[in-house]
Amino acid sequence: MNHPENNDEYKGLTVNSGVGPVSIVNPYLNRKRFARKRFTADDYVKGILEGNTAILGQAVTLVESVNPEHQQMAQEVIEKCLPYSGKSVRIGISGVPGAGKSTSIDEFGVHVLKEYGGKLAVLAIDPSSEKTKGSILGDKTRMEKLSVHPDSFIRPSPSAGSLGGVARKTRETIILCEAAGYDKIFVETVGVGQSETACHSMVDFFLLIQLAGTGDELQGIKRGIMEMADGIVINKCDGNNVEKCQLAATQFRNALMLFPPSESGWMPKVLTYSGFYGLGIKEVWDMVFEYVDHVKANGYFEHRRNEQAKYWMYESINEQLRNNFFHNPTIVDMLQASEQAVLEGRKTSFVAAKQLLDSYFALLH
Repeated sequence: MNHPENNDEYKGLTVNSGVGPVSIVNPYLNRKRFARKRFTADDYVKGILEGNTAILGQAVTLVESVNPEHQQMAQEVIEKCLPYSGKSVRIGISGVPGAGKSTSIDEFGVHVLKEYGGKLAVLAIDPSSEKTKGSILGDKTRMEKLSVHPDSFIRPSPSAGSLGGVARKTRETIILCEAAGYDKIFVETVGVGQSETACHSMVDFFLLIQLAGTGDELQGIKRGIMEMADGIVINKCDGNNVEKCQLAATQFRNALMLFPPSESGWMPKVLTYSGFYGLGIKEVWDMVFEYVDHVKANGYFEHRRNEQAKYWMYESINEQLRNNFFHNPTIVDMLQASEQAVLEGRKTSFVAAKQLLDSYFALLH
């Protein structure tokens, strides 16, 4: 059999024409035709401001990259997009796994786009495996209507173990989406650990999705997350589950009465709905926009955004210090020896940590 790669004429053509290495799958493939164009920061900004979703997606990938070169360009793109951001309503959506967040977001998004117009970006945070560090990134498959809607942009991102599930760069991604003209941003969190705290610190309205009929509803009344919620909605209120949902709603309302008044002056509401059948969706969004009008009128909207900006400044400082510490060559060499000393019981964890930090600070002087 005469394979193309053994053909002298073919060999000469590929080498002399500069096509590059021969593809095993298709020997006639011209790799250069499919090489991705290298964008400058201005190219990214221009594409984002024009609402080009392909370039927006690539810019988000750049933001999420840990490559220092990519990070530098990403920061330049974000700085240039910053003046065009801040004009959206940011809504955090959380709840336990299985509460129907993705299905609900599909219904919520279609309703919001139909009733209020504009453009919607959904930033879905997918939990990363602690073992393999991988993620399925399958939330988009449950958003059947939004995924084909011309005015929506869905971006699943791996949590990468950062800040309890909210992707490290989600806040910067919000800026890019706002610059691209998306005036409604949904941030869906993993719904476990500290993800709610991180999500709350980057959105205007925090919506908590709960379930009824899964045991003792009082298990859902946890002070920390309940105090953060601006609205609580109980999903799957359909069929035989309606009575259980209404009972759960009453229990949640009673629990909320025990909490001190919120800084915003808003009393969180508890509603029931069915994401699968699309029932009660309008009432949920009437509540969200009633809240937005309320906090814009009393000045809390801007106050909260300013507090969030300050919070993320400190978070960025913490992150940079952590990265600098763990990437310091001297510390990297010392870490293994310190770890071994702790495992062998020659040092306590606290002493080892203090010695490492003392060595690190000494290097800075």
